[in-house]
Amino acid sequence: MSKKLHVAIVGGGIGGLAAAAALVHRGISVAVYEQSAALKEVGAGVFIYPNSLRQLERIGLRAPLAAVGARVGPGSEYCRMDGSVVGQILTTDSAGWNGMYGMHRADLLAVLAAAVPADAIHTGHRCTGFSQDETGAQLRFDNGQVAHADVVIAADGINSVLQKHVVAPSAPEYAGFRAYRGLIAADRVPQWRREAHLVWMGEGKHFMVFPVRRGELLNYVGFVPTASETAESWSAVGDRDELAAAFAGWDPRVTGLLSQVESCFWWGLYDRQPLGQWVNGRLALLGDAAHPMLPHLGQGANQAIEDGTALAVLLQAADVEGRPPAEALQRYEALRRPRTSMVQAEARRNGRRYDSQYADLAQRDREIANSAQLRRALYDHDIEQEALRSLDLDGVSA
Repeated sequence: MSKKLHVAIVGGGIGGLAAAAALVHRGISVAVYEQSAALKEVGAGVFIYPNSLRQLERIGLRAPLAAVGARVGPGSEYCRMDGSVVGQILTTDSAGWNGMYGMHRADLLAVLAAAVPADAIHTGHRCTGFSQDETGAQLRFDNGQVAHADVVIAADGINSVLQKHVVAPSAPEYAGFRAYRGLIAADRVPQWRREAHLVWMGEGKHFMVFPVRRGELLNYVGFVPTASETAESWSAVGDRDELAAAFAGWDPRVTGLLSQVESCFWWGLYDRQPLGQWVNGRLALLGDAAHPMLPHLGQGANQAIEDGTALAVLLQAADVEGRPPAEALQRYEALRRPRTSMVQAEARRNGRRYDSQYADLAQRDREIANSAQLRRALYDHDIEQEALRSLDLDGVSA
C-alpha cells in the first residue's frame, strides 16, 4: 500500500487522535501536533454510541475500549423531575446491538493514543500559522518549529486557530446554560442501576447520570440556566451547594446523589450555526472546529470520530489513485456537512425537550417517547460504508 501521502493533524484531543488512528489503520502517514505539554482530556464522561463504536472496533480497538468502558443498557430512562418515567432511552441500534459505552474522556484518549505510533505525536506545539501552495502545506508553531504535510486537518476545537484559513471567523453562540459536572464513586450509591443512563427533565433545567470506567464511577451533569454568559471551560471549579440548590425537591435519587458530591466543575454551553465551508485546498476542519454542537444528543465526540473515518477512507483512495488530496477533502465536506448540520439542529431541539420548554408537557413527552426513531437513524449510520459508496458512485478505487 502506498504511503506517499502525509497528513498533519492539529489537535490531540479525541477527534484528532481518532482521525490519526483511522488514517494509520489505512496506511497513511500522520503527525499529530498538540499544544499542551502532554495529552490530556478533562470533562469526565462521554458517550460512545454505535455509530462511532463500530468504526473504532473495525480499526482494532474493540478489546481496549471494552476494558475501560462502562456498558450502558437496561434501565435507561427519561424521567420527570419527580422521578416518574416518561420513556425508555434507546441503547441499541436497529439490529439490537448494544454498542454503547459511558467512558471517562481520559480513558478514551489513552486508547486512541495507543493506536497511533508514539513518534507521530508531538506535544508542546501550539499552532500559530498556516500556508499552502501547489506543492504542499506548512504549519508554524510557537516553539519555532515548522512542519510540512500534504494535508492538514484542523482538530483544534471550537476556538480553532486554523478555522480562519477556511471561512470568515464567527463567534461561538452561548446557549444560556451552565453545566455542572463531576464524578462520584459508584459504591457510594450502591442502590444505583449500574448500566443505566438516567435523565430527569424539569422546568428550564435537567440532570443526567451515567456510568464510566467499567462502572466504577458515575458521571453526573446538571444543566442550569444562567443570567450571564459563562466561559467555555472544562476545568472551572463549580459550587456544589449551588448545584444542590438548583435541584432541591427533585427525585430523591437526584438529591441523594448530590448529597454525596464533595466538589464539581462547570462549563458554559456553546455551539455555532453550521459553517458554509469546511475545506480550503489542503486544509480541512474536523469535529468542533467544523461543527460544535450542544451535548443534548451526546454526539459531539461521535461525529468527530465519523469525520476521521470518512477522511481516512477518502484520503486512502486518493493516495492509491495518485489524485490530488484536495479532491478527497472536497468529497469529505460534501459527505459530512449535511449530517452534522442535522445533528447540530437536533441537539438544540433535544435541549428544549429536556428543559421542558413547552406550553404542553404532554407534547414534550410524546416527542421524547418518539425520539427512538431519531436515535436509531443516528446509531445505524455507517460512515465508512457511506464513504466507500461515494467512491463507487464516481468510479474511484478504494
